[in-house]
Amino acid sequence: MSSYVDTSVDAEAILADILALAAIESPTSHPPGVNAVLEAVAAHFAGTGARIERLAVAEGFGDALKVTCDPGANEPGILVLAHMDTVHPLGTLANELPIRREGDRVYGPGVYDMKGGLMIAIAAYLRARAAGARRPLPLTFLFTPDEEIGSIHSRPLIEAEAMRNKHVLVAEPCREGGKVVTERKGLGRFVVTAHGRPAHAGSRHQDGRSAIRAMAPIILEIEGWTDYARGITTSVGLVSGGTGVNVIPEWCTIDADMRVCDMVAGEELQARFRALRSSDPDVEITVTGFMHRPPFVHDDKVEGLFRRAARVADRIGYPLERAGLVGGGSDGNLTAAKGVPTLDGLGIDGAGAHTHQEYVLVSSIPRQVRLMQGLLETLD
Repeated sequence: MSSYVDTSVDAEAILADILALAAIESPTSHPPGVNAVLEAVAAHFAGTGARIERLAVAEGFGDALKVTCDPGANEPGILVLAHMDTVHPLGTLANELPIRREGDRVYGPGVYDMKGGLMIAIAAYLRARAAGARRPLPLTFLFTPDEEIGSIHSRPLIEAEAMRNKHVLVAEPCREGGKVVTERKGLGRFVVTAHGRPAHAGSRHQDGRSAIRAMAPIILEIEGWTDYARGITTSVGLVSGGTGVNVIPEWCTIDADMRVCDMVAGEELQARFRALRSSDPDVEITVTGFMHRPPFVHDDKVEGLFRRAARVADRIGYPLERAGLVGGGSDGNLTAAKGVPTLDGLGIDGAGAHTHQEYVLVSSIPRQVRLMQGLLETLD
């Protein structure tokens, strides 16, 4: 009998490991915290015979961790992706989001996104190993330090590892009762800067060229590109500019977000961003940024992998469902776009990602561990 059918999952022990990681604050911008998580994660593989590699991705960022569970194997296998960074700034643990338990819910920074899923993936592997289960394919884990800012620096590593493997499993949170993710929107981030001319706001107002005034219609233009019928959303999330209330502002900068369902819309929107201009010829507009996550399209390869997972879930005793189109991106966008069959949303259940109400459901741990374990034991 396959070992994942065994129901004896120690959810409390796995929860303790999740909370040990959550107690290490690891925002992307804090390399010491991310690397402390890396060291804690690497310790779980001690004594397994796995090859553990610590890989630098960029100056000013934490390292990536690659764990090759079957060092002697050369054939394409399974790549499991997880990230070690969170969005919560330092101090969140002591203030807005302390670790606490309320019945089935356990709150804490990063427990849901995605230290819970990270530990579920590790627990699934260790459980299969302890049972002596035969895995048809070699297994590699890749833990990254910069997913929350789009995996800009670890992207080449992610894509290279994906292309060496046959399947990719992503330990991002599952959705609403265990639904897996089989499609995601593509994401773009853009920075638009206006450069005007400063002047005294009282005595020389006429000499100034306001960067903020020039930016105002551009903000409205970007927001107006949203088209719900096509699955396109555009929004300006950050605005900064000016030096003083009595100075005509020389500078204004905005940060904009773009989400699309397909590359046609992606190329169209990227061209619109690059074409932005000011109606005032004395104000210069510059645009940087790009579509850093292509759409994760639900194609035949993804559907085939979902059906394999559904058969595992059926043996466990529950019907596996698809979450539908998800607006948030993940590293699964990158691997699916490379044509590697990818299944996402295999992590822990809960809610409140990126908020001060982030929590996980302890009751979901056994189900999710067994699903991941079943995939490791049956994918060929």
